[in-house]
Amino acid sequence: MDEEERGVGISVPRVVAANQTPEQLVSRAIAPVKKEFLRPPPVRSSAPDDDVSIPNENKTSVLAKEKKSKRQLKRERRQVQKSAKNLCPQIAKTGDVSSCPYKDKCRFSHDLEGFKAQKPSDLDGQCPFVKSGVSCPYGLTCRFSSTHEGGVPSCVRNGPKNSSEVNGLSKEVQKLLWKNKMTFSKADAKLKSLGLLGSSKSIRNDLENKEGVDTGSNKCDHSDDSGSCVVTSDSGSKLDCPAEVMKDGENDIDGKSESDELCPLKRRKTEENCGPEEAQNEENCGPKESKNEGVTEKIVERRCTKSEADAIVPETDLSLKPHSREKKLIDFRGKLYLAPLTTVGNLPFRRVCKELGADVTCGEMAMCTNLLQGQASEWALLRRHSSEDFFGVQICGAYPDTVARTVELIEQECTVDFIDINMGCPIDIVVNKGAGSALLTKPTRMKSIVEVASGTVDKPITIKVRTAYFEGKNRIDSLIADIGSWGASAVTIHGRSRQQRYSKLADWDYVYQCARKAPTTLPVVGNGDVFSFVDWNNHRTECRELATDMIARGALVKPWIFTEIKEQRHWDISSGERLNILKDFVNFGLEHWGSDTKGVETTRRFLLEWLSYTCRYIPVGLLDVVPQRLNWRPPSYYGRDELETLMASDSAADWIRISEMLLGKVPDGFTFAPKHKSNSYDRAENG
Repeated sequence: MDEEERGVGISVPRVVAANQTPEQLVSRAIAPVKKEFLRPPPVRSSAPDDDVSIPNENKTSVLAKEKKSKRQLKRERRQVQKSAKNLCPQIAKTGDVSSCPYKDKCRFSHDLEGFKAQKPSDLDGQCPFVKSGVSCPYGLTCRFSSTHEGGVPSCVRNGPKNSSEVNGLSKEVQKLLWKNKMTFSKADAKLKSLGLLGSSKSIRNDLENKEGVDTGSNKCDHSDDSGSCVVTSDSGSKLDCPAEVMKDGENDIDGKSESDELCPLKRRKTEENCGPEEAQNEENCGPKESKNEGVTEKIVERRCTKSEADAIVPETDLSLKPHSREKKLIDFRGKLYLAPLTTVGNLPFRRVCKELGADVTCGEMAMCTNLLQGQASEWALLRRHSSEDFFGVQICGAYPDTVARTVELIEQECTVDFIDINMGCPIDIVVNKGAGSALLTKPTRMKSIVEVASGTVDKPITIKVRTAYFEGKNRIDSLIADIGSWGASAVTIHGRSRQQRYSKLADWDYVYQCARKAPTTLPVVGNGDVFSFVDWNNHRTECRELATDMIARGALVKPWIFTEIKEQRHWDISSGERLNILKDFVNFGLEHWGSDTKGVETTRRFLLEWLSYTCRYIPVGLLDVVPQRLNWRPPSYYGRDELETLMASDSAADWIRISEMLLGKVPDGFTFAPKHKSNSYDRAENG
C-alpha cells in the first residue's frame, strides 16, 4: 500500500534538549537540534472549543467534522447541485446559456449571472492548462479564468483535461462490470487448470440468493462485519456473494487451522471421469427446473457468459509454453523505488518525486473487489502520468479468483510495467476481509494467488509482504525459496510484522537473511526506515543480494531524498526551495483534479495531508548530528527564517496558512483533520 503511519509527534521540552549532549539525545530518539535554535514549546489552550487562528482575517474552527448519515449527505449534494454554484459544464465552456442540449432537464444550474455573482475571486498565477499549451476545459468555472486568452474558450478549442494521463476506465467496460456481464476467459481458464474455479451449482445458488429466493441449502446473510453480501451454507461456512470462490480451511488468524489445503471442487462431467453417456447427458441437459422462471432465465444467461471459459482446455504440453521466468523478467536493481503510499502517494506527488530523481513509481493500493465493481474512485488510483516511465499498480485481494480477474482486467484496460500484490497491509478493515497481512497466515492461499495471477497475464507480478503476522514469528524466510517458483518476478519485504505496525525500527537483519536465501532469479527489495543516502549505502554494502530499497515515509517527509541518494550528499535545502516543491505539487494537482473550485479544494486537502508529514523534517543546518533518523522526535525550534519556522510547525492551523499562500483563502467553514492524527497535537483543532 503501504498505509504509512507516523510516530507520535511529541514536543520535547527545551530544558531537556538543552541540558543533554547530542549523543544522549540520540540515544533517547530525540533530534539533537543546535541549542541556539531551541525554543519553548508553543502554549496551547486545552479548551475543547478553541478556534484556530487563521491568517488573512479568515478565522475558522477546525473542529472535527460532525458525522452525517448517507441520506443527509445525499440531500446536501442535491441542494448544492441545484444551486448557482454548480454551473452546467457546457455553459461554462461556451458562455452561452442556450448551448446545453438538455435544456430544462439538465441536472446542473443554468443561472449564469447567479454563478458569476457568487464565484470566488480568481487566484494569483496562470491557468495550469493554458500554461501547458492546451485550452482550459473548465471555462468560466476555472479559478484562473481571467488568464484565458480571448475570454471564454469555445467548445471546439477545448482539449482533453488530462491528455498526458492514461489508465482510465471506459464507460462500456464500466457498464459491463456494473451488470456483472464482463467475461474473464484467461483468468477462468487458469483458475480451472489449478482447480480453483467454483462449480455451476454455486453460481445458481448465488443468482437465486441475489433474486431473494431461498433454496433451503444456502441463504444470503447481509450481516457480515465487512458489509459485503455473504452466502452461508447449512454447515455455517461462508462463501463470497456473488461468486465462484475457493473454499478455504478454518480462517483462524493465527494460521493454526486443521488444514491449510484447498477443499476439492466438483469437476464438470466429461468422458474421462464419468463415461461418454453420462457426459453427453450432462452437456445436453438444460437448467434444472425452478419455481421462478425469471431466476431460471438469469441462470441460463449467467452460464452462457461462462461458456467461453468452459470451452477452454488448459494446455497440457508444457514444453510448448515459455517458462514464467522467460517472459516476466523485471530489473529493479539499483533503481530508486517510490513505495505505493495511500492518500499521499497520489499522481501529483509521484510527479514531484519523479522530478526529484525517483526511478520507479507505483500507484496507491486498490482493492480488487472495488475494481471489479467498476468503482470510478478506485480506478482513479491506477492513473498514470506520461512522466512515469517505470510504473506499476498495486492491488489487494483475499482470493485467487478476484485477483486473477483483476489482473486480467488491468492488463486489458491499463498500460503498466508490473502489477504488485499487497500481502502486507496491516489495516484492520483489510485484514478482517482476509487480505493484506492476513495472507501471511495462509501460505497455501498466497501460493494460489501468485500462481493464478502470474499465469493469467504476461505482465510481471510482484508481491509485497511483511516479516510475519505476529511479532517474533517470522515466516517469510521459509517461503522465500518458493515464491519465485510460484511465478513472482520480485518480492518486497517490509522489515516489520503486522502486529508491530510502524512501531520500533525495521528489522533489516531479517531482510538480509531472506535476501540471501532467495534464488538468484528472484529480486528482493527491502523496505523500512530509509531516510538518507547513508541508509541506502549501508543496505547496499551489508547485503549485496538486495536488488534495491523501497522508499516510503522517507519520501513523504523529504521527497528530495531521491536527489540526495543520486548525488550522495546531505541537501541542506532552504525554505524557499521547499516552497517551490510545494508549488510544483499544487500545479500538478490543479492539472489532475481540476482548476475549478472543487479541484482547488481537492488539491488543498491533499496538500494538507502531505504537510502533516513534511513538518517532521529538520533542516540539516540545525542538527548537531547528521543525518536525521526517521524515529527521532523533534523538539520545538526556530528555523533560520520565518517560513522555515512555519514549516516546522505540527499545528493544523499553520498547515492551512501554508496552503493559503499557494491556493488562496480557505472557504468559510473549512475544517481539516489529517487521516492519521497521531503526529498532530491531541486537541480539538486537529479533530
